[in-house]
Amino acid sequence: MATAEQLKALVQSYTAGDQNRFMSVAMQIAAHAARTGKDKLAADLQKLIDEARRRQPEAGAMQPVPIARPGGDLAGLVAATYPHQRLADMVLDAQAHEKLSRVLVEYRQREKLLSHGFHPRRKLLLVGPPGCGKTMTASVLAAELGLPLLYVQLHTLITKFMGETAAKLHIVFDAMHQTRGVYLFDEFDAIGAHRGAENDVGEIRRVLNSFLQFLERDDSDCLIIAATNYHGMLDHALFRRFDDVVQYGLPDASMARHLIENRLSAFDLRRLGWKSITASAADLSHAEIVSACEDAAKDAILADSRRITTTMLNRALKGRERHRSNNQARRGT
Repeated sequence: MATAEQLKALVQSYTAGDQNRFMSVAMQIAAHAARTGKDKLAADLQKLIDEARRRQPEAGAMQPVPIARPGGDLAGLVAATYPHQRLADMVLDAQAHEKLSRVLVEYRQREKLLSHGFHPRRKLLLVGPPGCGKTMTASVLAAELGLPLLYVQLHTLITKFMGETAAKLHIVFDAMHQTRGVYLFDEFDAIGAHRGAENDVGEIRRVLNSFLQFLERDDSDCLIIAATNYHGMLDHALFRRFDDVVQYGLPDASMARHLIENRLSAFDLRRLGWKSITASAADLSHAEIVSACEDAAKDAILADSRRITTTMLNRALKGRERHRSNNQARRGT
């Protein structure tokens, strides 16, 4: 038999006119019936689903998602955008690229997986230093799948009042059954820090416990992404709740060159001294290299030139390194 959550999801998806969601839940129920030995029920459900698809050929395909406009209690908790970046726009190492490609493949064919009793990867933990593509990854996944990116605003989610943060978190997870999208919990260490940390407080422990319960129970069609710069601070219980962990690092020389060529493709780069430039780019993040490229591009434009020189780009890269060092000094790190 269908669970209470599945029955609620059926009604919610029917009310919202979300054919994808309705079909996915129906296939989950059919798969559960098959696993529990109710072969006749499973076959009847599958026949009804196939008939519905024949009558509405587009029901199994991805439908446009209504524009997400968070309202009510949700309005101050998430910000919705519709990104346009693509996976081809990112410069990633082979392992990260493979993992993200697999997420896209499984989500696009999630009904096929569900019909065989398997769930697609859709709960991801992104770990790595600032500026290396974690937030952009959420944007890319949303754009590739035609979904809104719903950025969970932790500064409004976390409050000093006991129980209020967990209640707000509950609102966000409830919304996942109403609005399909990519939900991003950025700077996730704010709530995912290790429960045994010396500076831990009871309220944050309760919030983390609530998050773990909500995450484990979630059966929506949404992608849930948590991103953090601090791998070591995360509670160990988190890792087994996610379908995959994607690691990010600083770009190597080859990746740095690729980033520069992508960002400055409109300029003449034929005479650049790449050995010197990649040395200047060492220890810089993806975002810092892109910012340096933009600085060099502006210099060229203001000089009425379409050519980027080695001196110009090296100066911009070293300027970004000094900028980072000054920021670290001001923060005392």
